[in-house]
Amino acid sequence: QRHTPHAMSQGAKTVVATIRLLVGAGQAKPAPPVGPALGQAGVNIMGFCKEFNAKTADIRDGVPVPCKLRVYNDKSFDFDIKNPQTSFYVKQACGLQVASARPGHSTLGYISMKHIYHIAQIKRKDNAHLQAMTMENVCKAIAGSCRSMGIGVVAKPEDIPEEFRA
Repeated sequence: QRHTPHAMSQGAKTVVATIRLLVGAGQAKPAPPVGPALGQAGVNIMGFCKEFNAKTADIRDGVPVPCKLRVYNDKSFDFDIKNPQTSFYVKQACGLQVASARPGHSTLGYISMKHIYHIAQIKRKDNAHLQAMTMENVCKAIAGSCRSMGIGVVAKPEDIPEEFRA
């Protein structure tokens, strides 16, 4: 017995839109940028906000959380939450609010390889691409991100210059 494509698609939900958002943990509101992005796809905005805020309740408020939302043909949705971006962790480790406007010319802070290793462990958990890389290469990639943000990389925490210690 052969199944026609039409018969198979009747009962199955299909993804009609994928939306990527960067929202503060516990801070999803119907206001921009969340509301307009979801409204265009026909998603129940308040339903998403309540679910997102409940899922991120155990994360400190305001931490930027990447979210990948899938919208189905029946207007239902589901979403995945990932760890914050590498730049967030690097700025946290250095005690900075923003990265350098002139990387390579001005150094705003320093980070040790120990901190980079911890960030790499966290980032590796939810990224299949990073899981395929060696831990050394993940650390090198994060060190490169640090340098492009105007943050110096040192071998040990003791090597951080005195004026940059938190």
